[in-house]
Amino acid sequence: MSMPSGMELLLIFGIIVLMFGSKKIPELAKGLGQGIKSFKNEMKSDEVENATIKTAQTDAPKKVEPTGTAATTEAPKTTHQA
Repeated sequence: MSMPSGMELLLIFGIIVLMFGSKKIPELAKGLGQGIKSFKNEMKSDEVENATIKTAQTDAPKKVEPTGTAATTEAPKTTHQA
């Protein structure tokens, strides 16, 4: 399937103008442009955020917790014999 020729493009544009009106088309184009711009900004901020998280994870020292029973901080109980 090939690209539409000049006459076909003119006909398509005319139908669009009839459907939406000449005042609504610039508003639609502006909204579409803002949506694309917002999407690109969010993608860039996600990439920066993910890169920051990855570097923070690799730079942070790893904590090693012992396995088994944990030591308590209570003093041992003494018993008195009578």
